[in-house]
Amino acid sequence: MSRSDRAELPAEVRVARGNRPLVAIVGRPNVGKSTLFNRLVGKHLAIVQDEPGVTRDRHFADAEVRGRAYVLVDTGGFEHDAKDAMMSGVRDQVKLAVAEADLVIFVADGTVPLTEADHEALKLLRKAGRPVIYLANKADSASRAMEAMELYRAGADQVIAVSALHGRGLIELDAALEKLMPEDTAEDVPLDENVARVAVVGRPNAGKSSLINKLIGSERLLVTDVPGTTRDAIDTLVTKGDKQYVFVDTAGIRRKRSVSAPVEMTSVMQAIRAMERCDVVVVLLDVTENLSDQDLRLISLAEERGRAVILGLNKVDKVDMATERKAVAEAHRKLTFAPWIPILKMSAKAGRGTSNLLAMVDRAWESHGKRIGTGEVNRFFEEVITKHPPPVHAGRSPRIYYISQVGTHPPRFAAVVNYIEAMAESYARYMQNQLRERFGFEAVPVRVSFRAKRKRDDLSGPPKPSMQANKPRRGG
Repeated sequence: MSRSDRAELPAEVRVARGNRPLVAIVGRPNVGKSTLFNRLVGKHLAIVQDEPGVTRDRHFADAEVRGRAYVLVDTGGFEHDAKDAMMSGVRDQVKLAVAEADLVIFVADGTVPLTEADHEALKLLRKAGRPVIYLANKADSASRAMEAMELYRAGADQVIAVSALHGRGLIELDAALEKLMPEDTAEDVPLDENVARVAVVGRPNAGKSSLINKLIGSERLLVTDVPGTTRDAIDTLVTKGDKQYVFVDTAGIRRKRSVSAPVEMTSVMQAIRAMERCDVVVVLLDVTENLSDQDLRLISLAEERGRAVILGLNKVDKVDMATERKAVAEAHRKLTFAPWIPILKMSAKAGRGTSNLLAMVDRAWESHGKRIGTGEVNRFFEEVITKHPPPVHAGRSPRIYYISQVGTHPPRFAAVVNYIEAMAESYARYMQNQLRERFGFEAVPVRVSFRAKRKRDDLSGPPKPSMQANKPRRGG
């Protein structure tokens, strides 16, 4: 089912999920795309080097402009050895980015004349229906900014002179982003929240389509040995017994000759979009391959969005027991930032582990929306804090007055305290782990935040008594 056919799903299984706008940075090599990417996300995520084509991997991260959240994609990475290869790379990258993104940032080097590759990309952008922000980068001074206006002669309606390296012109860029950013969308109508939506993501050839075909018992999705055979996100209704699921495969059918390296970028963009519409994310990995940086980033993005996450080690029927154990150990080692993620050994093609996957999805989805009463939470934490109180900070004893659950999807808890500066991140993680263990939050991130007591807080009512982390010494 293509994206346009999604309305064919039974009305009772369509569930609303918001989509953050997706912004793609495009341009030829060595114009400063990665530097701009790092500047906009506020972190040094993309490798920056003064050499064309240095960005081999696709980079993507959450970003924000004036309170608006969006996903930023750096589309570097095409070959620069041959002119024809460069032109082909530019063309493919821009086509794919424009087709998938809501907004495009085109970056040119403002210190040199536009190249043939720049003009080729600009032709493609003019034919597209996406809004474009044109940047002349490396305008490190006012004089260079004046020289950076060649883009106007190439047909751009507005050009912003920036220096991604020094931060020049970013206020103007922020204003343009805010103006052109589309509103967050909800692609489906909220009708029944009792059906779990599950995104299946992972690298090309990990077995995503094979998994869904096995679940629905048919060859509905094209499955080949060619990495990257799939592109468009497909919604598939899976019925097992009296339960229904909507599996979102980041998949689509296209001809074999259409497969090319830049498609991997679109796979990432599709995966991000699928996450936005789902409750549970299944990250599928070929057991013969280690978790890559891209896999870990996808997991991190899912966690940041508060999605339940399951890691599936696929194709275990092709390896011996020793290799299987080594893969599981390596996955645990790399998932130290999210040790709550369950790892499932499976073979989508042979059907091994698929029933366990659905059972795990059930538990994850239940945990995602689970709510615990305030009284129950506080009675539990009376015991927890007595055993392991928060550490004294600057001679002051932190005191937790009460804790309550403030939200679901994912579960979120807030604690009212007397000394918020003393509540370290490590203690928040301790509380998360205790909540997860006691109340059975499986495969989901658990959020714990602290709030300082305000005068209007009524601490006289339930729950009682207040929880004091460190009782004063006798006579003290």
